[in-house]
Order: sequence, then structure tokens, then C-alpha cells
Amino acid sequence: MKLKLILAAMIAAVSVMAQAQTAAAPAASAARADVKAEAKAANKAGEIKAGEAVAPKADKTKSTKARAEVKAEAKAAVKAGETKPGEAAPKVDKSKSTKARAEVKADAKAAAKAGETKAGETAK
Repeated sequence: MKLKLILAAMIAAVSVMAQAQTAAAPAASAARADVKAEAKAANKAGEIKAGEAVAPKADKTKSTKARAEVKAEAKAAVKAGETKPGEAAPKVDKSKSTKARAEVKADAKAAAKAGETKAGETAK
């Protein structure tokens, strides 16, 4: 008995929901028509770009200088210091040591023997 009562209540609820959806449909279609009209007017006015196409590529212009000429100019600009160093070419201070190689090695060996240097990853 309870099963029949539950089923009847569910059928009634479903039919009420179905009627509510069909009653709301005309209002939605009117709004849809308004939206379509607005979109059409915007498209006509040129406010909407057409499709998802990629923008046309710019025409490639030919250089008036030869490759060797451009390379020579770039080399001269670098030599004159007119260019800024980029990521590929960081500016490094190349100072010369005042000590001879043997002297540096001897200092390093003496520091290691005295325990003044760290070895391995802890040296950082």
C-alpha cells in the first residue's frame, strides 16, 4: 500500500515539474530571440570578429643589406659596447690572477691540511 502511495506521489511531482518547464519555455524563447537580434546587430556593426580564424600573418619584408653586412655591423656594435648583454651572453669579469698556478695549488694544499676548507656538498 505504501509503495503505491509513494509511486503516485512521484508521478504527480514529475508531471508538475514537466508543466513548469513548458510554461517557462515561451519566456526563454523570447529572450533567445532578443539575444539573437542583439548579436546580429553587433555583427552588422562590425563589433564581433568573424570566427576563430587566426589573424593573417604580416608580409615578410626583404632586407636591403646583405647578411655579411648585417653581421659586420653587429660585430662592430658589440666591439664598441653599443649593445646590451642578453641572457645568452652574461657579462663576466675576467680579472687575471696575480699568483702563479703552482702558488695557488700550494695555498690550497696548505689550507686543506690546516682544515680551513670544506669538502663535498657542505662546501657551499
